[in-house]
Order: sequence, then C-alpha cells, then structure tokens
Amino acid sequence: MLSDAQLERFRRDGFLHVPGFVEPAACDALRARADALIAAFRPGEQRTVFTTNEQARRTDDYFLDSGEDLRFFFEEEDATVINKIGHAMHDLDPVFARFSRTPAIAGIVRALGIDDPRVLQSMYILKAPLVGGEVRCHQDATYLHTDPPEAMVGLWFALEDARTDNACLWAIPGGHREGLRARFVRDGRATRLDVLDPRPWDDTRLVPLEARQGDLILLDGLVPHLSYTNRSSRSRHAYTLHVISGAAAYPASNWLQRATPPRGF
Repeated sequence: MLSDAQLERFRRDGFLHVPGFVEPAACDALRARADALIAAFRPGEQRTVFTTNEQARRTDDYFLDSGEDLRFFFEEEDATVINKIGHAMHDLDPVFARFSRTPAIAGIVRALGIDDPRVLQSMYILKAPLVGGEVRCHQDATYLHTDPPEAMVGLWFALEDARTDNACLWAIPGGHREGLRARFVRDGRATRLDVLDPRPWDDTRLVPLEARQGDLILLDGLVPHLSYTNRSSRSRHAYTLHVISGAAAYPASNWLQRATPPRGF
C-alpha cells in the first residue's frame, strides 16, 4: 500500500499525506451517519466539554468511561455545539465499523511496522464553523502511550476539504525524533499531566497539512501536531483512528481503558 519513498518520508517527517485514500462517497456516508447520531442524541444537564486546555482538570466520568462507548463532547466556546464523538465508533456503529476495518487500512498499518494491529480508539471531529475549538500542539503518545512508543499510529481521514482557512492540521517535521514531552496519566478516577520535558514546541517549524476530501494523513504517535480554531464559515469534518500493536505494552496508566481487549482487522 505504500512505496519505499512514502515510507521514507513517514520515517523522516513523522507524518505522511496519502491523497485519495477513500472515495468521496464513503466520506459522505460517514458524515450522514454522524448527522443521524447527533440528531438522535439527547444531552443531559451536564455537558462534557472537550478541550486541550487544562485537560486533567476537565476530565469527568463521562469522558473516562467513553473508551467502549459512543459519547458526545461539546465545544469549549459554545456548549450547544458538538465538538466530537468518541471513542468506540469503530466497534459499536456498523457504518463506522465498515469504514474502519478494511483490507486497505490494515495493509497500510502493517506497512508502517505495526505488528498484530489493534484498533484502539476512534473519533469523529466536527470542527464546526466559527467555533470549532483549537487543539493545542501535542503528541498522540501523550494520551495513548505504548511501550515502545512507535507501536502506535494515528490515521486522520479528511471527510471534507481541510485548508488553512478552516483549520487543517499542522505538524512539525521530524519532531517525532525529539522524545515524548508529557504523559496524560490516569490514577483511578483522577487524571494528571506529567510533564517530562517543559520546553515549548517551536511553532515556527509547523507546516500545514492541507487535505482534500478522501485524503489520509498518517501520524507517528510522537509527531507534534495541532489545529487552530475554525473561524471560517465552513466546517472541517474528520474521522480518526488510533491503532496499536498487540505485541506492545499498553500501560494501565493510560486514560483509555477497556474491559475487553481491542480487536484487530
């Protein structure tokens, strides 16, 4: 599924843009299914906000128990707007399950060296017009740590065109070789952020990862990346998977814990 040149770029940069990986019709099907799920959702009085600002203090049971469920999280700036759906859509919803477990995805993950791949987490990210919240510069391995760290990879599918004006991803080429900066740690029903390296990321090194509908962006678990607030009039829907190696250690200190082991393809 990947050429030698593509694999070399991924190892060099920590990310890889794969144009046209899925058909636009498949993207539209996910968008329609997400719309239906949101239309059927009836939020309670407490609305859990997704934010990367002071995440350890904002964590609640609704978030901690979402690893084997399908739950809805709201924007920090406007708590009437859905920010994302997660984190077991790939297991629980038939439309997302079909999209998530294909020979093409399995092949590309194995090409990256993930032995015995297991689909751990899925998220549908809406990035709503005008208020789609910023995701600060981070490493996915901060939140989903494996030993070794390279035993996890993120797959980011553009369900709509993602440009600089509507909050595409940005990443730091080669930043995955600079080590893990922080760990988001679960301790019972509490969480904390353990800072391992207090140096801030150098924003001047960020490059935009613009994508068209159907494109795939592969992300090394250690590559620093972000997305800015969407102030445009266009949404920027995306679907993400995080896949880990079944041969790697997955610590109990990770926030996402499952009663049943994650399944492969």
